[in-house]
Amino acid sequence: MTAAVYVFVSYAHEDSARARQLIQALTQAGLKVWWDKLIVAGNEFASTTEQALESATAVIVLWSQSSVSSHWVRDEATRGRDRGCLVPVSLDGVEPPIGFRQYLVISLAGWRGNADADEIRALVHAAQTAQTQELQSRPGTTRPLAVQPGAADAMRRRVLLGGGGLAALALGAGWLGWQRMHGAARNVDANSVAVLPFANISGHADENYFSDGLSAEVRAALAHNPQLRVMAQISSEAFRSTAANAITIAGKLGVAYLLDGNVRRSGNTLRIAAELIDGLTGFNLWAQTFDRPIGDVFAVQSEIAGLVLAALNNQMRRAGQSAAQPLANSALPGGTANVAAFDAYLRGRADYNLFAGEASDRRALAEFESALAADPQFAAAHAARSRALIVIANQYEDSAHTAATYDAAILAARTATELAPDLADAQSTLGFALFQGRLDVRGARQPYQRSYELGAGDATVLGRYALYCALTGRAAEARAAMNRAVELDPLNPLVHRAQGSVLYAARRYDESLAPLQRALALNPNLANAQSAIGRALLQLGRVPEARAAFTREPHKLVRETGLAIAEQRLGNKAPATQALDQLRNDLGDSALYQQAEVAAQWGEHELALKLLTRAYSLGDSGLIYIHTDPLLDPLRSLPVFDALRRQLGFE
Repeated sequence: MTAAVYVFVSYAHEDSARARQLIQALTQAGLKVWWDKLIVAGNEFASTTEQALESATAVIVLWSQSSVSSHWVRDEATRGRDRGCLVPVSLDGVEPPIGFRQYLVISLAGWRGNADADEIRALVHAAQTAQTQELQSRPGTTRPLAVQPGAADAMRRRVLLGGGGLAALALGAGWLGWQRMHGAARNVDANSVAVLPFANISGHADENYFSDGLSAEVRAALAHNPQLRVMAQISSEAFRSTAANAITIAGKLGVAYLLDGNVRRSGNTLRIAAELIDGLTGFNLWAQTFDRPIGDVFAVQSEIAGLVLAALNNQMRRAGQSAAQPLANSALPGGTANVAAFDAYLRGRADYNLFAGEASDRRALAEFESALAADPQFAAAHAARSRALIVIANQYEDSAHTAATYDAAILAARTATELAPDLADAQSTLGFALFQGRLDVRGARQPYQRSYELGAGDATVLGRYALYCALTGRAAEARAAMNRAVELDPLNPLVHRAQGSVLYAARRYDESLAPLQRALALNPNLANAQSAIGRALLQLGRVPEARAAFTREPHKLVRETGLAIAEQRLGNKAPATQALDQLRNDLGDSALYQQAEVAAQWGEHELALKLLTRAYSLGDSGLIYIHTDPLLDPLRSLPVFDALRRQLGFE
């Protein structure tokens, strides 16, 4: 005899009337129902919500415009999902939030209250199926980790046999995707995963930095594994506010799996829910909730990464895809066990990632320094402080203070590498600080090379290394690293802009245009992209188009430089002179390198050499481009130019 199905119904109180109507229909259909306003007579259920939720063999969640933002409903849905007995319903056609879209969703948007309707038949069958899976999960039994296609297909057939059409049943995106793609897997790396930004469900927007930071730390821990291809932060976070389902997101990112989660922080306690989703089917492969004191946040990060790797290994074994060596978990170096330091570090990283100007960059620096005050051995915070100092030196300091700020950045980066020699980000930061801050081409090579060896899974590390290689004439190495960075971060406009720069440095001007245009498609206001297109067009002889591109460039430094050159080539002396005058008057010694480019292109070779020599004496970071810059080609045969290039360390 089939066991009675005991149903827990979760809903938002704004939907009480609709919930009551549904519960009456389910009761008429023979289900035993618990909800917080009506306990069916004769049923012996626990008296509290939590006990009822744990006792239920099926958890029906009523998603609606109101409930998708309810923390209580999300918590109850998470528990039903974790127990393997979740049955999602859409009251008004709304799609469930990310984390719950891989399940079959029954739509009641057109239901009129009839207990014999196809929708209710489908819902009863789904509850019975959930009960079977929940009972199988109890000690001594095994069960699948998610709703399987066979069960969903049985439910679909039952609805059709009941006389209703598919209009009565809104199938979830996961099922439709499985139907569409079953037997024809996408051409993606089986070891690829994207970590979506964990949702902050604490009820306080000012806690977003913590949930974002936690997902970033898990992402970094997974990326530290050289056998795993982990999508980078910018691309993964492109779907933060999207309504797209798991299959669509995985398809756009080109990954086999998604890791999603949410975080609730309350005082000194944490609740972290995480789930691994098959990007091909939309089905849940693994899910777990962690209730821990805040001090255990570091252990949880490693634990989540380890469980994800174990789940991926199991999945590949089932698919016959297991490699000779299983994916191995390894600890990410450079961290801290100090909660206050970690919290300040995450706040600083959130400010740094805003790209909002001097105020946010200086706030980031202050937070990183607070982190180091709490834990002076926190290598990742030293590296982050170094990067903040580099930005401040490059963009906000006057010439009198730039050198000292760069020196502080180099010292911070060196400290990070001494504390954590195997931290790829620290090695990369040191290379960047030496190259741009001290124009030390030779000194930067070793930390850059070490960062590449350690950080093959980090798009940012790869991008920095690629640009260094490109500007030092190592075109093949630059292109290989840059292509890998694009694979890991395909939705990041900065990565595509960098790819265009790598191709431009290799003098592949025509090829450089496509990635630069992709960068602008992702961010139409991206600085230095229009000017990069203009420079490539100048080299291709398409001067009117180049002038138009320079005109669209928001960054004054490169805009006026490009216009001065383009207008002069077009024979427009007055606007060319006006652009150069604006460059000199507005930016002065901060634009010595760019003034030298203009002088070289205007045929004023002696002036160009004087400007470059003065730029060198002031430590002008523009000189990192001197080795490959085609705008300086008129000077390359001159002994003074070659001596300066060699003095900088270019071979």
